[in-house]
Amino acid sequence: MRTGNEPVTARSPLRLRLWLSLWGLLWAAGGAAVFALAGRPGWAAACGALAVLAAVDLIVVVHHIRQGPHYQPGRDVPPYEPPHSR
Repeated sequence: MRTGNEPVTARSPLRLRLWLSLWGLLWAAGGAAVFALAGRPGWAAACGALAVLAAVDLIVVVHHIRQGPHYQPGRDVPPYEPPHSR
């Protein structure tokens, strides 16, 4: 619910999430490769699953960033009234 006192300079955390998911993807893929070479298939599969999860998150974040900014009401728009129960 919009309360009317949201900060004007609020920023989206998508760029940070992009870099964190990229960092996680690199570490998980590297871990999967190292564990596969070391003969640890269980750990390699766990790191591979984590790499897939990080890659999916990366795709979602890039999609949201490419959508661009969405409409946000300005200061002149009053707060929304909560819905009344019937």
